Amino acid sequence: MAEPARADPFDALADPQRRTILSLLGAEPRSVQQLADELPISRPAVSRHLRVLSEAGLVHEERLGTRHIFSLHEKGLNAVQAYLGQVWGDAATRFTLFAENTAPTERDPR
Repeated sequence: MAEPARADPFDALADPQRRTILSLLGAEPRSVQQLADELPISRPAVSRHLRVLSEAGLVHEERLGTRHIFSLHEKGLNAVQAYLGQVWGDAATRFTLFAENTAPTERDPR
């Protein structure tokens, strides 16, 4: 069975609070409350951000009793990393080669 269509992960990554949430989850899985305790936003706002990240395939939710524990979703993050590697990999290599093979210019002493 095919996976359902997901939201664009780059739209999800556009928000600085969501990037901070991903950084926090990179250290360890956390509950909504634990995330809210680390952020300058409300618990409902954290839940909304987590929903967007989840729809983009970047976080995974596990229910433990009444708690919802969130962690990074490796598959979604790997897809983002692969895309960025594809887009920027060749450009970074070309830039490195250019920088290594270009002689410094003298500055005008004026």
